[in-house]
Amino acid sequence: MKIEAVRGGICAVKGVRAYGLKEGNKGLALIEGKGIAVGMFTLNKIKAAPVRFTEQQLENGGGRLSAIIANSGGANSFTGDKGMKNAEKMAELVSASLGVRKAEVAVASTGHIGKQLDMELIERQLGEVVKGLTAEETGSTAAAKAIMTTDTFLKEQAVSINQNDEGDGVAIGGIAKGSGMIFPHLNTATMLCFIYTDASLGAEALRMSLKDAIDNSFNMVVVDGDMSTNDLVLLVSTGKGGEISEEDFKAGLNVVCTELAKQMAQDGEGATKFIAVRVKRAASVEDAREIARAIVRSPLVKCAIFGERLDLTCGRIIATIGSCTTVGEVDPGVISINVKSDKEKEVLAVDKGAFVDLSGVARGILNGKELLIEVDMDVGDVEATAWGCDLTYDYVRINVA
Repeated sequence: MKIEAVRGGICAVKGVRAYGLKEGNKGLALIEGKGIAVGMFTLNKIKAAPVRFTEQQLENGGGRLSAIIANSGGANSFTGDKGMKNAEKMAELVSASLGVRKAEVAVASTGHIGKQLDMELIERQLGEVVKGLTAEETGSTAAAKAIMTTDTFLKEQAVSINQNDEGDGVAIGGIAKGSGMIFPHLNTATMLCFIYTDASLGAEALRMSLKDAIDNSFNMVVVDGDMSTNDLVLLVSTGKGGEISEEDFKAGLNVVCTELAKQMAQDGEGATKFIAVRVKRAASVEDAREIARAIVRSPLVKCAIFGERLDLTCGRIIATIGSCTTVGEVDPGVISINVKSDKEKEVLAVDKGAFVDLSGVARGILNGKELLIEVDMDVGDVEATAWGCDLTYDYVRINVA
């Protein structure tokens, strides 16, 4: 089995057309692709109307989708009954435009909370977007751009999975948005992700594969620790690319989701540094994940990294590890912390419970744009990685606007 990155985003998948339009901060994306669908949604207790509506759609539509419509510039969250009616209206407009069942149209939104959508604008934009629908790479790119809010670059990824040397194999492609309000808890501003595949798999295999991929990717990303009301991930299989083993599909899906998750962390609002935290030799997967997420979530750690203070960073990492209430007993005498930078050689900053003399390298090691912090717990044999970014003046500037 061979997994290769390919161009095209969601349009690398057989049976998918897409397009999008952006006018100022108001955008609209449309994806057409029929097949079995599964989704995972925010655990925020106040779910936005499009999240609740799309959950219902997957139930009422028999677990199938024909299209996804997503708008940016308005979250349609905390908007009451009118918000639900507007989400339904968006599905009705797509149904009429594409000739598909309303029950098979998913809806997603991102933007400011508490404002009603401009439905006249959405209806007008949809007319233009439908005309532009294409299976070419440009369709995926246009859709990815349309859902951007504070994102500084579009996020898309696609892979081809070949089980042997014959044929084209199957494809998995995804687009996503997210740079702020990123702390996904998916049962699993806002994280949206739309993934398509032409692999022929049943609903249960898709569901289990998606959960596994999300646990390893989106649920391990922290930009600011705030959970959105609008987070959702949808996976649709057109079934036009042939059969594949669940194991091979899961491997490919993990690649796509991990790359999209890392792109979100790299594009964190106001960020100057991309941070990967790998917790090694933990007692359990749960402990490794919790510690890694806690470190990239800590405002004190993130600020110390922005200030390029390795001594403060390590001290705050130690405090964060000890504050993880769901983690079992921790032996401070065995913990080691190693830091790698894209500009400097790696530095062992903490060695089995003792701080190392960092004279002359304290600032240099954190001067890079990409950092890998490895925390060795020395109590087990499992590991997990989380991704995040530093906390900067610009993050505050962006979020007071």
